[in-house]
Amino acid sequence: MKVKVPLRDHNMKMKICPKCNTYTMEDICSVCKVPTVNPHPPKFSPEDKYGKYRRIIKKESGVL
Repeated sequence: MKVKVPLRDHNMKMKICPKCNTYTMEDICSVCKVPTVNPHPPKFSPEDKYGKYRRIIKKESGVL
């Protein structure tokens, strides 16, 4: 089974399972067979073109 790699998963080798919080280097968690994700946040850029829109969405959804 081939897993679609998230966009921000460029060169990171360590991944985490979102279900059982197990760290691994595989695309699929060996414990619960769920696709793993990159645990690191995206890089910060002071010239963030879309930050304003992300904050609006977060505010409307109740996160902020």
